[in-house]
Formats: sequence, structure tokens, C-alpha cells
Amino acid sequence: MGGPVSVVGAGSWGTAVAAVLAHRAPTVLWARSPELVAAINDTHHNEPYLAGIQLPVGLRVTADLAEVATDVAMVLVAVPSHGFRAVLEQLAPHLAPGVAVVSLTKGIESSTNQRMSEVIGQVLPSNPVGVLTGPNLAREIAEGQPAASVVALDDPTLAELAQDALHGTTYRVYTSTDVVGCEIAGAVKNVIAVAAGMSDGLGFGENTRAALITRGLAELGRIGTALGGQPLTFGGLAGVGDLVATCTSPKSRNRSVGFAIGQGQPLAEVLSGMHMVAEGVRTARPLVELARDTGIEMPIAEQVAAIVEGTTGPLDALVALMGRRARAEWDVDLFRDMLS
Repeated sequence: MGGPVSVVGAGSWGTAVAAVLAHRAPTVLWARSPELVAAINDTHHNEPYLAGIQLPVGLRVTADLAEVATDVAMVLVAVPSHGFRAVLEQLAPHLAPGVAVVSLTKGIESSTNQRMSEVIGQVLPSNPVGVLTGPNLAREIAEGQPAASVVALDDPTLAELAQDALHGTTYRVYTSTDVVGCEIAGAVKNVIAVAAGMSDGLGFGENTRAALITRGLAELGRIGTALGGQPLTFGGLAGVGDLVATCTSPKSRNRSVGFAIGQGQPLAEVLSGMHMVAEGVRTARPLVELARDTGIEMPIAEQVAAIVEGTTGPLDALVALMGRRARAEWDVDLFRDMLS
């Protein structure tokens, strides 16, 4: 990478990525809580978020944003979408122009319906913007299980530099220049995972889950291409890969929330018992609004948004989806660029 790197946000995913980076370059991790900073520096464990995982001794943790922004080659931001802008605004005075800022957050800002890369572009207009995404359950990455991701930046050279910082023996990182496609795929799959979890919680089987995943992929492709994403992206790690992992794994926060709702647990109760953020819950409504503004149908996302807002229930949502008019499976225009 050619210099130190930093990660802003010491939740499970931010900590896992920081641990990967620390094996290859000097790395500093920012945590909001001074108590968590002290605990990680003293014990090399982040027990609230990655219990039992030994972190690299060389990983340094701080609560000072100026420290993570000074003399670094790249900053990766793993702050939940609802606090993303505020943290960037605090980071901005300390970060030099030209330093790449890579989002690890798979959500949409509820107040603006903007993707995280758009937020970065507004707050840090002099810094290149990127996205790291893929089928990456944080604990498995931290444990060193074989996995793969894609890092996307408009500048292929910068994408390769980020790849070099992250790529290792158990973590393969591919490059892309499709920031929009990679990012929207990550946001949409979280919403679809909530729906898949509800299906499992209601007691339905593999057929139902497979149908939700596949039709969720169609929704992901429609909104992604409408916003300028490349169709091939949605058949790769950022699309199919992440969608399958998040919709099927018991370790997925979004699927777990949906599962509890499907079993009849009130959403407020589910969220109150969670230590980490399930982005699909916050992203559902802004995603639907973004789709409507773009003229795109996203029926699964619409039902998830309605369930989250309490205007329908899981069974009623299923009836609504099954009652939609019959149609051809594929809109060939969606994949025109791929087929030409």
C-alpha cells in the first residue's frame, strides 16, 4: 500500500478488516468508546463484537480521529449508515486531499437516500472514494476462514493499491471500477436478507428461500443498473455472493432480525436485544424511495419496508407477493449490455 492505513469503526466488521490489514501494513483502528480502546490495546481482543478472537499485537486502537487521519495512505470507514456522515465531518479537517476513503458500510442514508460513497463525496470532495464488499461474515474473516471480496474505486490504480493492502493467504480481494454497482448490491442484499429470514422464521423451506433470493437478485439488478451499475457486478461477489451468504447464514444480522420477526417477535424487542446494527432495517424505506424516484419496481423491498414500519405483517406480505400478476421471468432489457 505504501504507507499506514486506518479503519474508522470498531464494530465486528471494522475490527475484522483492521486485523486483516495489520498483517500487511501499520494499521490503526478508531473506536468511539475510550473504554473499548483501552480494552483492545491491553488484551488484543474486542470482546463486545468479536468475542474470543485474538487480534494482531501490532494493531493500534485510538479514540482520536485526528490520529487515524494523519499520514495515512488509505482510510476505510465501517461506521453504521445513521452515524456515517457525522463521523466523516469530524474526520474531514484532519484528512489530507487525495487519500482514498473506502466505505465498508452496506446501507443507505435515511435522511437523504444517498449511498455511502455519495456521502463521502459530499463531505470529502477532494478524496477518491471506494467500496469494499462481498460475502464477508465478520467472524469468519477474523478467524482466517477462506473468503473473497471485491474492492471498487473509479481509478484502477487505486483499486489495485487497496487490493494489495487487503489481499492475503486466506482473504482474496478482487478489483473493480464499478463503485455504484458494488455499493447498491451491498445495500439491497441486506433488505432481501431480512425477507429471507422472515420466510425461515415462518417455517417455510428451501423453495421459498431460493425464490426470495432469486427474485431479490432481480430487484438488485434492476435498481443497480438503473443507477449506473454494471450488470456483470451483480453476478459476482458483490451481488450473488453476498446475497447468498447474508440470506442463508445464521450469523447474518439481517437474516436473524427477519427470522425473529417471522417467529412473531416485535421488531422493537428484536433490535433492543442486538448489540450490532442490522442495516437492512434502516435501509428498507430509503431504498424503496430511491427505487420509486428511479421508476423501478422492488416488491420484496417494499414489503420489508412495510413490515419494518408496522403497516403489514410477514404473512400478509407473503400473500401480497404471491398475488402479484403473472409475468415473464426476465426483463431482457436489464441485461442488454451483458448480452450485446
